[in-house]
Amino acid sequence: MCVFCKIVSGEAAARIVFQDEDVLAFHDVNPQAPTHVLVIPRRHVVSLADTEDGDTELLGKLMQCARRVAEMLDLVKSGYRVVINNGAGAGQSVFHLHVHVIGGRRMRWPPG
Repeated sequence: MCVFCKIVSGEAAARIVFQDEDVLAFHDVNPQAPTHVLVIPRRHVVSLADTEDGDTELLGKLMQCARRVAEMLDLVKSGYRVVINNGAGAGQSVFHLHVHVIGGRRMRWPPG
């Protein structure tokens, strides 16, 4: 079982920001900015590339949760970044689909 599935099941601790029946948002244990929250589906999905056409609603819920987290943590006015890494070559280190909500500092472009 992956670490994010353990968080979903309650076997691993996390600082939860938001949760509902489909998604869970919690603070990253290795933050890359003053605010760094991960939004995950409760259902195990390896990566964005592993989603299917039937996952459209779930993907929308992940984005809506990212927006909600940004509002809850007062990131909207100053700006925030939403990132999905797909695969090890793109920096995905936990193979359970997750959306990074990053803010609280100036973001540079290009990333990486």
